[in-house]
Amino acid sequence: MPELPEVETTRRGVRPHVKGRRVKQVVVRDARLRWPVPPDLARALVGTTIDEVERRAKYLLFRTAHGTAIVHLGMSGSLRVVDAGVSPEKHDHVDVVLDDGKLLRLRDPRRFGCLLFTRNDPHDHPLLKDLGPEPLSRAFDGAHLHRIARGRTAAVKTFLMDAAVVVGVGNIYANEALWRARLAPRRRTGRVTRAHFDELARSVKEVLADAIARGGTTLRDFLSADGEPGHFRMDLAVYDRAGKLCPRCRTPIRTARVGQRSSFWCPRCQA
Repeated sequence: MPELPEVETTRRGVRPHVKGRRVKQVVVRDARLRWPVPPDLARALVGTTIDEVERRAKYLLFRTAHGTAIVHLGMSGSLRVVDAGVSPEKHDHVDVVLDDGKLLRLRDPRRFGCLLFTRNDPHDHPLLKDLGPEPLSRAFDGAHLHRIARGRTAAVKTFLMDAAVVVGVGNIYANEALWRARLAPRRRTGRVTRAHFDELARSVKEVLADAIARGGTTLRDFLSADGEPGHFRMDLAVYDRAGKLCPRCRTPIRTARVGQRSSFWCPRCQA
């Protein structure tokens, strides 16, 4: 599933091609995404200019003077900028045709994503309004984590992946951040010290920044807007490395289910 670095990589890839461009046509081949594509999407977008492309959590926001298109890539979706003459493939569900002969194409094989439109502030949309702070912002730090963690008994990895606590820290990067912070994924959140939360917040920021710099992580489906895979997979320390040696202490990596997700950690480095 595309996580924050992959969504940010997509944003940076499509923005130069769509910002300032006028929408000429919207082609919806299959509206049956997780939330159906609104039937009036073409009426809302055609003739408008895309003023900016922003990201909130794992959502992309295409701003126009009349409203905002909200895109989520779901489990296996992607956005590509291609020539208008390129024939669509089986899972290419929506095209936004631009005035320069290019189009923005949404592909979603599993149809777990969405393309919605709102004329109001997108941050007030039901999908976005209750989200926590951005992990790369000043609002996210150890003090924030420590304050929210009081009295909680959930595993710290489950806590870190809660979008109401902080957005965009999916399974891959939660595993990697906990390894960098030397925290075991199953430790109870309420028993994590303020010092450890300070280190965890720093580790989250570092691992996400590193992943963005490497174009995200490609394990199965993710490709960037120009069709390139993400290269952070080469830098993974523990994720999907069960039985392999910890890069720090050479102890075999363990794996278990934590919060219904596969978790990977070093039993020696992470207490």
